[in-house]
Amino acid sequence: MLTVEILVSAALGLATVLVVCTGLVVRFKSPQPRQREESENYFLCIDEKHERQRLGSLSDEPTVDLSIIVPAYNEEERLPVLLKDIREYVTARRQGEPKFSYELIIMDDGSRDKTVDVAMDFARTHKMRELKAVRHVINRGKGGAVTQGIMCSLGRYIMFCDADGATRFSDIDALLAQAKESAIEGRVVAIGSRNNQALSDTVVERSHVRAFLQWGFHTYVTILGVRGVRDTQCGFKLFSREAARRIFPNMHVERFIFDVEILLLARYHHIPVVEVPVNWHEVAGSKMSIVRDSIQMALDLLAVRLNYMLGNWKVSQTAKD
Repeated sequence: MLTVEILVSAALGLATVLVVCTGLVVRFKSPQPRQREESENYFLCIDEKHERQRLGSLSDEPTVDLSIIVPAYNEEERLPVLLKDIREYVTARRQGEPKFSYELIIMDDGSRDKTVDVAMDFARTHKMRELKAVRHVINRGKGGAVTQGIMCSLGRYIMFCDADGATRFSDIDALLAQAKESAIEGRVVAIGSRNNQALSDTVVERSHVRAFLQWGFHTYVTILGVRGVRDTQCGFKLFSREAARRIFPNMHVERFIFDVEILLLARYHHIPVVEVPVNWHEVAGSKMSIVRDSIQMALDLLAVRLNYMLGNWKVSQTAKD
């Protein structure tokens, strides 16, 4: 009898601890996105008459074929490599498709260096009128920069890519092709994958430490309910406009774990998600701390799952402005 009482007491104690821990995670780790400052509703460009113009909206009708969103924080050294890659891709594509249109939105996430100056100098040098630079007054995080960029994009297809140029930009063609094949009612998400090289001729170059951490994170993500995606964190993702309209108005996470919330929302809306192998290489200069940010991501992911499971976060069933 005493043994049973001890087991019951232990079970109740464990349950209490779990409830308290759940409450603490939800209370202190749940993201709290801030509203835009007025100045963040405008972008810089090289238009001589109107260098500062108001941003569009995801709820608007599309006016270009492709929106390219680049979140950037202190990227004055690495950004030019990506800009050159994008320019070469656009030039080559227009040789066969002269009417191809795009916009390139650099989301400067509160940088302390000359990220915006570097982007604007590149635009002036190469007469790139499609480049738009947006300054965040206060750093949001990569997820916040991506979300804010997509919320003001005007493309029929919308993608984001990391500022370091780690993924070969021309691989966007493979994502576009798979997206068009897999779309259901105009909705689809195509994501670059660094884990499918056995199925293609793509090349991935990463350190053993990064590879081990990615394996561990993938296992953790799978346990918490995001299954069927081998590489959730590759910074090279494409969305049809209809998919973006359902996903991004519902986003909460503004830090590194935002990729997983994107996939959770896509699953909620029954939007097809296709993985496409891409060429990727590790680039020096990452702003991510392996230990600190890995712990932060683990706690953030737990908070995300708990908020959706407990009904604290509601998901709109239809596209929102």
